[in-house]
Amino acid sequence: MRRLPGTSGLNDLSLMSAADKRPFLPGEITLTKRSPDAGDGNVGFVSLPVVEDRPRQPRPDWLRVKLPYGPVYRNLVRLIEDNNLHTVCQSARCPNMGECWTAGTATFMILGDICTRSCGFCAVQTGRPEPGLDYDEPRRVADAARIMGLKHVVVTSVNRDEREDGGAPIFAQTIRKIREAIPECTVEVLIPDFRGIWEALQVVLDERPEILNHNVETVPRLYRQVRPQAVYERSLEVLRISKRQGLRTKSGIMVGLGETEEEVLTLMDDFVEVGVDVMTIGQYLQPTRMHLPVEEFIHPDIFRRYQEAGEAKGIEHVESGPLVRSSYHAERHV
Repeated sequence: MRRLPGTSGLNDLSLMSAADKRPFLPGEITLTKRSPDAGDGNVGFVSLPVVEDRPRQPRPDWLRVKLPYGPVYRNLVRLIEDNNLHTVCQSARCPNMGECWTAGTATFMILGDICTRSCGFCAVQTGRPEPGLDYDEPRRVADAARIMGLKHVVVTSVNRDEREDGGAPIFAQTIRKIREAIPECTVEVLIPDFRGIWEALQVVLDERPEILNHNVETVPRLYRQVRPQAVYERSLEVLRISKRQGLRTKSGIMVGLGETEEEVLTLMDDFVEVGVDVMTIGQYLQPTRMHLPVEEFIHPDIFRRYQEAGEAKGIEHVESGPLVRSSYHAERHV
């Protein structure tokens, strides 16, 4: 495969086995249809059962948030639905949805709402997406962002591993359409790893988004459990390539999945090595009983220690707190 400028030949890493280099494709994942009493009662939601059923821990007081409400919020929900769009705010049940939307930031999820991967933490549906791409989706995203009066738009997506291009052309077109519709608006993309197909990544990088975000999600030791179709080194390579091409880079992790503090600090060293500018750290919250359980609710004092440690190591900005998510305060990271 042709190597792009700024790559370091990740596909040649001796640390990676042949199985690690290639993620599972949709046909290789055994899927189970959710029953009405398996979590949130959403019949027909397709997901991979990844853990045994066990009682959830009660949430501590610092994780209690107000649900979004009011006419502004309802109008925004109606706008999203009327334009047949998806936001990760809704699909991933983000606790900060109301705060971010009223602050002029929203995260649109393109390429549909069915993901080809089966991450153990994620509430987005897993399965086989409809074939093809929706080439009108970028226009609808831009129109919605304009009507919502957004100042900073975050664009993310499901994984589309069944496609060689991973859906990269829709990312690129969405960036262009947002800039046409709202010239003063900044754009952040939260991208998948494109299975290490660097030509697909380059399609996105060529549009020069203000922020290039790719989450590693957790420490390397937990990847097989948390991100079974991903490779930690490959995610670092996405960030390294993006930084070498002059983009502002961002990545994030969840804590409370069983990682140690030492593992988080070592991961920060990896971020410094590849040039990550912004890091987000938030508490993992189990979306349904079909997903990984919370191993520990991390105290706010530890989040503060993580922020201080990351910035002391050389990461420009660390957004760290129990309710922090990848797009939380995203407008401040430009």
